[in-house]
Amino acid sequence: MARKIIGGVFLSLDGVMQAPGGPEEDPTGGFTHGGWLTSVFDEELGAEIDHLFDREYDLLLGRRTYDIFAAHWPFMPQDESDPDASIAIGFAKARKYVLTRSDRELEWEGSHRLPDMDALAALKAENGPDLIIQGSSTLYPQLLERGLLDRVTLMIAPVLLGGGKRLFGDGTPPRALRMIEHRLSRNGIAMATYEPAGPLADSGSFATPGEPSPQERARRQAMAEGRW
Repeated sequence: MARKIIGGVFLSLDGVMQAPGGPEEDPTGGFTHGGWLTSVFDEELGAEIDHLFDREYDLLLGRRTYDIFAAHWPFMPQDESDPDASIAIGFAKARKYVLTRSDRELEWEGSHRLPDMDALAALKAENGPDLIIQGSSTLYPQLLERGLLDRVTLMIAPVLLGGGKRLFGDGTPPRALRMIEHRLSRNGIAMATYEPAGPLADSGSFATPGEPSPQERARRQAMAEGRW
């Protein structure tokens, strides 16, 4: 059976996914709010994360997220009798596929380089476990453009960060999504899972049919002339 590509994203209300886990995780661009997820983390969010990884899987990562993970997870305890070690154990067992044009050595055991989206498409078409994305904001516009993303779970925290790397940044193609499940945690984290549902529908209008008012015609003229 061909693989699926599944994303899991920690997200602020204003769409930022940068450095949810700690101040040193990713301060690029002058981001000063690293660790923003820790203050609202709760049991339900933990269960959602467990559900995401409660399967056989491989990891799909951008290079910077790979660097963050490779400097952290191999050094975490991997005692199988410790339930808190399940993520570290799973990551150690999984193959790590890194979408990168760099030829720098990938030192984390089980890591493999993907030079471009064609290589990823070929990997996805093979039989194997699903590919799970964590972080890696640059992947999503490309995956949507190529029709390779199968599902994404957004874990949206009730915080506003005002700036930072966004999930659907520049280059994101217009697409429709279909929600397949949702739940709310005790700390107000909205957890919703979506699947792509094809192209964005043609635009419509809620305006009353008929001739626009003189004021509306004047407004449109001002827009056309750059005065609005």
